[in-house]
Amino acid sequence: MKKYTLQNKPFVVPTTDGKLIEEHHGLASTNNPNVSIAHMIAPPGWSEPFQTPEFEEYTYIISGKKQFIVENETIILEAGQSIKIEKNTRVQYSNPFEIACEYIAICTPAFDFNKVHREEE
Repeated sequence: MKKYTLQNKPFVVPTTDGKLIEEHHGLASTNNPNVSIAHMIAPPGWSEPFQTPEFEEYTYIISGKKQFIVENETIILEAGQSIKIEKNTRVQYSNPFEIACEYIAICTPAFDFNKVHREEE
């Protein structure tokens, strides 16, 4: 039995908003319910509705900037910065800036569409 899992072909999550989501480990890619690790690129002007997920989410910014509205506080992260959002916290993710934002997102337990609880726009 191998003591590692090499991921060469991440699951590309289909989107309609121009955002690239490549899940390397998680429910969709490796059937791992404990953690998801995804490489993402949010295009300029991108945003999601508010959500209150049942999982923690860590974000590390590789390039560009990303805006977070956590409860009622607006936070802007730049390259080299990271944030942890606790589970059951109301949050909105967006890129209202003029350049794309590349980042890594890690969710524990793994990201699950049934547990993200996005609000209607």
